[in-house]
Amino acid sequence: MAGFQSILGHKKEIAHLERAIRSGKVSHAYILSGEKGTGKSVLANAFAQTLQCENVKTPELIVGGMEERLLPEEQAGLAVDACGKCHSCKQAESGNHPDIIYVRHEKPSSIGVDDVREQLIGDAQIRPYNGKYKIYIIADAEKMTPQAQNAILKTIEEPPDYVIILLLTANDRALLDTIRSRCVTLNLKPVPDEVVKKYLMEKIQIPDYQADICAAFAQGNIGKAERLASSEDFNAIKSSAMRLIRNAGEMEISAIIDYVKEVQEYKISIQDYLDILALWYRDMVYYKATQDIDGLIFKDELRTIRETVRRCSYEGAEEVMKAIETAKTRLSANVNFDLTMQLLFLVIKENIHG
Repeated sequence: MAGFQSILGHKKEIAHLERAIRSGKVSHAYILSGEKGTGKSVLANAFAQTLQCENVKTPELIVGGMEERLLPEEQAGLAVDACGKCHSCKQAESGNHPDIIYVRHEKPSSIGVDDVREQLIGDAQIRPYNGKYKIYIIADAEKMTPQAQNAILKTIEEPPDYVIILLLTANDRALLDTIRSRCVTLNLKPVPDEVVKKYLMEKIQIPDYQADICAAFAQGNIGKAERLASSEDFNAIKSSAMRLIRNAGEMEISAIIDYVKEVQEYKISIQDYLDILALWYRDMVYYKATQDIDGLIFKDELRTIRETVRRCSYEGAEEVMKAIETAKTRLSANVNFDLTMQLLFLVIKENIHG
């Protein structure tokens, strides 16, 4: 699939961009804001490909809201998605379209003024080679230094008619107010769990129970869900968490200390590990209250859930949930890892029997 058809979720944002293309009122500058993995790059690429597609007809070929030349009913019937077949679409899909420019930067932590001057500001004065527009995509735009942002401000304020700038950021507040006030901002929201689950089962071909866990854990972040579904580390740490849940009640102090050392060796973030524990105890409390299997995330652990439900009280589960959140806070504040995890595991041990 090409263009907007390839995107999961974000229907409101896609509809906004489609209306802009259909009416010929495409803005010169957009901010696509959302956490890493929400699909900012996919949406930017689809938008750029559609704008350059040779088979997409618009009332005006010049951005900025020129006088419309088609009647409203004629506009409503216009195609507003990339065909995926024309020469321009094929160039866009391969990443080789001469008029879709990705601004690169050598320093991993910042985008400097020289980066934007050489790749955007100077280049913007040259008309498109064979497209309708020249589209500049800046990923991680929050990394632009204040000098770099001020440098592109004039281009955003007074751009050539054919220039469109797409700023992709996980934190639009890191951009200058003068930049944000001159851009159309689209905030990408989480994708529904059922959409994420279907995508994982079809593309990565994982079983439904594993897709449930990854979708719930990713919280609407397609990129994160796909990473988790393909991660051996994630599967290993889930298995480790389940060993703790099954055995915590019988663990001696020495075994808990050894277990802390095991957890520390995993490459995946310890915050992710704690989220797995929190989701599992959420399932336990849910099942204890409802006996509803369909609402569980860890359906593949139903036997363990039932056994724990018999042993653990609501009060005990609440203490464990509080301890997990406390551990997250402590680790974020760089409190000693071993001590933090030992205290958490002791709370789990003490409350597992209710």
